Amino acid sequence: MHSFNKNVLVWLEESASNYPDRTVYEDENEKITFAELENEAKRIGTAVIKAELPDSPIAVMMGRSVHTIAAFLGVVYSGRAYAPIEAKDPLSRREKILANLENPAVITDEETCGELGNGSVNLKAGELLKSEIDEGLLERVRNEMTENDPLYIIYTSGSSGNPKGVITSHRSLICYINSYRDVMDINESDVLASQSQLDYIAAIRDIYLPLLTGAKTFLLPKEYFMQPDVLFESMNRHGVTAAGWSSSAVTVLTKLGAFKDCGLQGFRKLCFSGSVMPGKVLALWQENLPECKFVNQYGPTEATASCTYYEVDHKVTEDEVLPVGRAYDNYRVFLLTEDGKPAADGEMGEICVSGPCVALGYYNDKERTEAAFMQNPLNNAYREIIYKTGDIGRFREDGLLEFHGRSDRQIKHMGHRVELDEIEAAAMEIEGVSECAALYDHEKENIWLLYTGDIASREISLKLREMIPLFMVPRKLKQLEELAKLPNGKTDIKRLEKDTFGGKKK
Repeated sequence: MHSFNKNVLVWLEESASNYPDRTVYEDENEKITFAELENEAKRIGTAVIKAELPDSPIAVMMGRSVHTIAAFLGVVYSGRAYAPIEAKDPLSRREKILANLENPAVITDEETCGELGNGSVNLKAGELLKSEIDEGLLERVRNEMTENDPLYIIYTSGSSGNPKGVITSHRSLICYINSYRDVMDINESDVLASQSQLDYIAAIRDIYLPLLTGAKTFLLPKEYFMQPDVLFESMNRHGVTAAGWSSSAVTVLTKLGAFKDCGLQGFRKLCFSGSVMPGKVLALWQENLPECKFVNQYGPTEATASCTYYEVDHKVTEDEVLPVGRAYDNYRVFLLTEDGKPAADGEMGEICVSGPCVALGYYNDKERTEAAFMQNPLNNAYREIIYKTGDIGRFREDGLLEFHGRSDRQIKHMGHRVELDEIEAAAMEIEGVSECAALYDHEKENIWLLYTGDIASREISLKLREMIPLFMVPRKLKQLEELAKLPNGKTDIKRLEKDTFGGKKK
């Protein structure tokens, strides 16, 4: 028996006991019940333990399927952390992730096993599922686990061109999911609509909320988000009541004519995050869903998905910019000035986060971990690790936090965190590119690449598709004779932005 919940597997087992025959996850092809999920995860966990692999994370590279989540939980049963990898990402990115994980064992399915490069042990999910469950073996491993053990490693964009693996513990995930459940009022009657890729941080809500509450998650096909009517009809057919989506997904649906020919029935809860929600977009959703709860959420992967929320309590205007709100339960959010002092009332400062929801760091990356996860400069009495987000914020008089952009070159694009430096690093590897600068047009949500060299822009675009995820590939490329420079010889980004997005063109 486990005296208190130090492990997410307790949620799975309790829900499998309470709702054995209820569907927990469904994709466009099949569904899986709580009891079947527990069975699959335990079979995989038993097989992984018996394989006597090194005591290190295990990557999972499978399709968008209910069985992929079973594989995640199977890795957890084995006492290890799982690292989801998107098989459709460029080979070079996958190789960088596998190298950071020191060529781990990788669980694959029939579709993805051929995508695995050399150097990693290939664990085929179909073979793992043939294993008989060994409850005694699983129990022995479980008894050695603690709430601070790594649960998963999710990779985000890195400015050096190398993705960063954010390590999150069981404790952090449990704190966040409990807080989110309370704010969004998710319960066993809810059906969640999952938009995110399973290797992306937002997917953790869709994975773990059902385990805690008995709700169900429907994994929406990605292409539905380009067809609002098809999406809404599918959601109505599956009885969807709640969703946590990126603001950009909601915006794209609106631009494509959401609600013109088909409405949403029974949909009552929408959380959005990832970028600023345009007021005119939210106003349209409020108009069409007057009974719906709308919550704006903010936070980085390093703070277990999000750290603040704001429940919209009024009809928004078309030009309104929403605050990101107040801290979730078990989070502390505060502002530091450039010299490490607390920001005064109403003063801008860097948004910092502390508490049990802060990640364990970046996997196999001591230097970047120490730069981002540091001792709270306001606390000399005991060890208190904070995460410096690099985001700028300001507290309003009513105590609500406002987001005021980045202090560096990181952007949020299509719900994903993107380092413009990573795009530049990839472009500079292309023969024919002499110099380049990546810019972001926030108004039109387009990534630009300005470059010098003797290569056609179309050729750069095609090569970048083989090097970085599709959402990072610039939609606008422009060849220049030279890039504007500062007196110190560095690229003059502000001048390039002015010339590209406003003011007189060169």
